[in-house]
This record gives sequence, structure tokens and C-alpha cells, in this order.
Amino acid sequence: MGKLGQHIREADWKSEKHVPVIECPDQVKAGEIFEVKASLGKEIAHPNTTEHHICWISLYFHAENEKFNYHVGQFEFNAHGESDEGANAGPVYTHHSVTASLKVAKSGTLHALAFCNIHGLWESSREIMVV
Repeated sequence: MGKLGQHIREADWKSEKHVPVIECPDQVKAGEIFEVKASLGKEIAHPNTTEHHICWISLYFHAENEKFNYHVGQFEFNAHGESDEGANAGPVYTHHSVTASLKVAKSGTLHALAFCNIHGLWESSREIMVV
């Protein structure tokens, strides 16, 4: 059985399509708003079908020397071509990419979790330096 953390998978996003990619500046000014893009499939496309898709991406921030992670946002992707005519016959597909605007007061680490309906939870992280 184990703990949840034992079931979160990690890999290099350049070689594994399920790993979230975090794109943002390496350095930011304290209290200044910046954009963070979290997506999947930058190097290897992830399917976006009724049968195989990304359900959500969740973004967290862990400031240096802090005890807790802070939940920045949960972004759900709810349309994957479903239709009363059958799988992949629907008129809309959401794409597994999101951009969030935030500001931080301290350096720390952004963490992204993504959930694939077939292959489970995947994680990546990126350091942010406050200057």
C-alpha cells in the first residue's frame, strides 16, 4: 500500500510525456508579479483523448526555510472529446497547459503535480531565486 508520496512519479520531461514542465524566470524581484506556465508534452506530446488525458495540474510553492508548501492553484481540464456520439466525437478538447500569475517574498521551489487518467501522478520542480 504505502504512502501517497511513494506513488508520485518523476522523470525528465524531455524524455517522459507525463512530467509537468514549469516555465518561469529563474530570478524574480520580491513582491513583483511574474508568470508561471505549467504544461505537459513540450518535447513529447501527451495524448488528449477521451481514453487517455491529463485531468489536472496543481501548483505549489515552498519558500526557503519554511515548514509548509503553499497551494498556488488547481487547474482542471474537463473536456476530452466526450460526446453522446461516442469517444473522441465531441466538439471540445481542453489542452493541458495553464499560466498563473503570482508573486513571492522569498526564494523557494515551485512544484507541479499532474494527474494522467491512466498513468497516475507525476511531479516536477523548479527553483526560484528572489533578488
